Amino acid sequence: MNRSLLVTGGAGFIGSNFLRTVAELHPSWRLTTLDKLTYAGNLDNLESVDHTFTHGDVAEPDDVNRAFDAAGEDAIVVHFAAESHVDRSIQDGLPFLRSNVVGTQVLLDVARARGAKRFVHISTDEVYGSVAPGESRAETDRLNPTNPYSASKAASDHLVLAAVNTHGIDAVVTRCSNNYGPYQFPEKFIPLMIANATEDKELPVYGDGLYERDWIYVRDHCEAVLAVLERGVAGEIYNVAGRNHRTNIDALKFILKALDKPESLIRHVADRPGHDRRYAPDDSKIESALGWRPRFDFETAMRDTIRWYADNAVWVERARSGEYRKFYDAQYGERLNA
Repeated sequence: MNRSLLVTGGAGFIGSNFLRTVAELHPSWRLTTLDKLTYAGNLDNLESVDHTFTHGDVAEPDDVNRAFDAAGEDAIVVHFAAESHVDRSIQDGLPFLRSNVVGTQVLLDVARARGAKRFVHISTDEVYGSVAPGESRAETDRLNPTNPYSASKAASDHLVLAAVNTHGIDAVVTRCSNNYGPYQFPEKFIPLMIANATEDKELPVYGDGLYERDWIYVRDHCEAVLAVLERGVAGEIYNVAGRNHRTNIDALKFILKALDKPESLIRHVADRPGHDRRYAPDDSKIESALGWRPRFDFETAMRDTIRWYADNAVWVERARSGEYRKFYDAQYGERLNA
């Protein structure tokens, strides 16, 4: 069946990987992208994708309506657009409220008015907050966001589910664990460490580095979103996990070994405020209900990721100019000099 997708945040890391995945698996589908092209949005990410691009802000109804004009009235909305970096949200939470909360509500309102076929909302496992060792969080568990980013995503989740209940829209929510892979903006942990290690620069690690995450290769996440888009039940939430639990320091040591770099590059720096110790989503529901499970093991996918950054040095250098430099100096400058 041919479909029309309106993908918000399509020039970002996960959004662009999703568009490439769809273009590969469903070449007849019509793809429309809406992206504000902030610091993390990059049209270079979409060079190989046949799509219609709309430059705009999800928090502006006129921009969203222009995107629907391009996508068509029966489009399926896949909502990736969001401010997503916890560190940035600690520096300034207001942009997160505008993009993640106001933007989601505007998108919901326009989607309902324009008769969107389905609304797929991309959220995060961070809405559950820190999880004790040996435990995991299911979709029905209480939310406990502990930083401005995760609080804004929890709010957007509630808005989507409220629209299902109040207006009867066909919407689903996914909550995924930590992604890594090609085209990730280099201020995030994995690409930051790959880039710094490649250049023999210090590797700033918060606190003791024993913060544990479930790492998922971005292609697995994209295939999970497709499964939810095609077979998910309206009003339901689906956790998505890579089933690869590692501490930050263990993930970093794997990168150093793969690059043949010394662990002496690691520099433990002052921790960030309110740092969640461990995330652990239970993804048994999406496997039992939709038949999805991750395909990529950490070791193979991480080596492929490292190779991609090595092969795309020009992309990395472009991404690390301007806003990235400003953020890096603000976030790590004093910590590394301490």
